[in-house]
Amino acid sequence: MIEAPSVNVDAIMRKAAASAAVFSELDQAHVDRIVRAVFKAGFAARVRLAKMAAEETGLGRWQDKVVKNVVGSLLVYEDIKDLKTVGVVSDDPESGIVEIAQPLGPILAVIPVTNPTSTVLFKILIALKTRNPIIIKPHRNAAKSSIEAAKICYDAALQEDAPDDCVQWVADLPREETQKLMAHKDLALVLATGGGGVVKAAYSSGTPALGVGAGNVPVFIEASADPVFAVEAVLSSKLFDNGTICCSEQALVVDRSLAEAVKRELVVRKARFLSDEEIRRLEAVVIDPKTKVMSVDVIGKSAAAVAKMAGISVNEDASVLIAPLKGVGERYPISGEVLCPLLAYYEVDSFEQGLNLCIDLNYFGGIGHTASLYSNDEEKILRFSKLMNAGRILVNTPSAQGGVGHLFNTLHPSLTLGCGSGGKNITTDNITARHLLNIQRIARRRVNAKFAALDPQLFFDEKVDAEQVERLYHKNT
Repeated sequence: MIEAPSVNVDAIMRKAAASAAVFSELDQAHVDRIVRAVFKAGFAARVRLAKMAAEETGLGRWQDKVVKNVVGSLLVYEDIKDLKTVGVVSDDPESGIVEIAQPLGPILAVIPVTNPTSTVLFKILIALKTRNPIIIKPHRNAAKSSIEAAKICYDAALQEDAPDDCVQWVADLPREETQKLMAHKDLALVLATGGGGVVKAAYSSGTPALGVGAGNVPVFIEASADPVFAVEAVLSSKLFDNGTICCSEQALVVDRSLAEAVKRELVVRKARFLSDEEIRRLEAVVIDPKTKVMSVDVIGKSAAAVAKMAGISVNEDASVLIAPLKGVGERYPISGEVLCPLLAYYEVDSFEQGLNLCIDLNYFGGIGHTASLYSNDEEKILRFSKLMNAGRILVNTPSAQGGVGHLFNTLHPSLTLGCGSGGKNITTDNITARHLLNIQRIARRRVNAKFAALDPQLFFDEKVDAEQVERLYHKNT
């Protein structure tokens, strides 16, 4: 049994502040030794932590959680290991600008039940790489596995003389105390991954926050796509850890010219298409009638388990439930985000119709997050990308693995995916170590010769317009 630190917010923050003071004195080589030790320890525990998480939460598959832990340790480490995060990180003699990296200070990391160990490994690595003490706040249903991951990382860090209390954790923290911790004057940042409520609380705390928005990922298989390849990729993503990754596909939009091939391939891969009556019964199970969002009871459950909850008879080896729908929105609840092996399904007669449907799906609960397209037409790829309000446009790529990055593309590997202003976030980036730095800039004297050569009296002459001044400005070289 792992004992959590005393739930005393002021005491936790005193320890974090003291740790931050020591951390700020470490050089890059020392920081990198700490980070490498933590990576090695987290990677070594990848299977044990995955099994712990699956057993504790009852969500997903432990084998897929192993892969998540590999992403959160190996791929994150490889992405950040050579990043300069201490002292001078840039020096441009021409501009006279020197950039110096400084830590933010103590970070509160909110951890989701869907990725309870991989997110801990990821957040601790990027925090320690940037010399920021971190406080892990696990989900109550995944506290044991999240805290075990934190403890493994902390013990490894201490072996390389990391500051005491550079990693802390709090379990069973009441909502009022969580809010107090988020708003504490000594906290530098809330790094929030989880449901909409906790992310909203982070942004409302008065402390700077990096959070995420909801995902409702449409995947458009347009006429130029290879339908067999597309179905294989979609299912490899949607079935990964039983659909618990927020950037996994939620709705299939298929050009009618490919529909028969797509449906045939889905059936070959043991997808189960639902009737209208079965869809109505499923809606009552997968959507919470009070909140109008997905029920926590179905998150990470298998297709057969979800069908059984709704009294729908399917084969035990059914891979995914397919719900053909006639529209998007509240009248069609399954057109929203549901983190289990369930896909809404639509057929369209043209690229424009499919694009508009994907936009509708995106706006029904997934603004700013992720969209997926299978296409071999560059013009259509560009048009789709320009019109979708999504931070990640994934082309011919499994969405879950593509969104987290570094597996099928060169996006930064991350378990926290920004959704920009559409998702009420500050960035559309995959969050990584560079987001956890304050950058100071030394600005040496460099006189703007063009401006200095202008006659100041021009600015007081109301007859002089912008174009005249612009010509004179650019004339001065």
